[in-house]
Amino acid sequence: MSNDSVIGLPASIEVAWGLREPSQKGPKRILSLGRIVDTAVRFADSEGIGAISMSRIAKELNSSTMSLYRYVSAKDELLPLMVDAVFGPPVPHPDPKPRWRDGLEHWSRAYLTVLRRHPWVVRIPISGPPSTPHQIAWAEQGLRFLAPSGLSEARKMSSILLLSGLVRNEAQLADTYEAFAKPGRDGSETMLDYRRLIEKLADADRFPAINAAMEAGVFDNSDGEDAEFSFALTCALDGIEALIRRQRREARQSRQSD
Repeated sequence: MSNDSVIGLPASIEVAWGLREPSQKGPKRILSLGRIVDTAVRFADSEGIGAISMSRIAKELNSSTMSLYRYVSAKDELLPLMVDAVFGPPVPHPDPKPRWRDGLEHWSRAYLTVLRRHPWVVRIPISGPPSTPHQIAWAEQGLRFLAPSGLSEARKMSSILLLSGLVRNEAQLADTYEAFAKPGRDGSETMLDYRRLIEKLADADRFPAINAAMEAGVFDNSDGEDAEFSFALTCALDGIEALIRRQRREARQSRQSD
């Protein structure tokens, strides 16, 4: 294992990739990066991301806060490692060689499952491209599913970014919806509450389209957490499929004109 630091990488990311060991200075180590991350994840799962602090993690591990800094220099370095831990390796598709569309649907739904289990993840701002091992592995899997599509590498990456944004948006909406819903009331009751609110605020002359939606019963019932996501995912995959067909058509036309 190399002791050379990779320029520009936080020490915790280097450790996560096995590029270097944590500092050996100080008393005999009783901690590990894994224990620190697992403790932080447990707090976030039970109490939310706001429950995370270096001092609280140190106390839980019967250690000093300074001992944690041998592994992560700040909370901001810990957060991406927590996200990487809850994602884990990408979920294999049951078919070793799925069609690109089946592969991407599997990828998107597996991604959403992680975010539903750990809703605090979407409250962590995205500060740059993925740089941790599992996050890179998820991107790799998505790109491999697109290998048979014939899309350019740039379009493949754009497609993965499109789907990851779709999934994160769905998870954020669910998180917001849960905060909006009143305790003890199901989705249909919450939607009816929303309709009554809009009826009081949005008159038909000023907001005819909203009122038309209400008259059609759009806000009368909740279709469940999967219905809207399935619709959005289908539209996104349809768009990628249209892009693939257009690229193939343009390639044929180019060959014919040569």
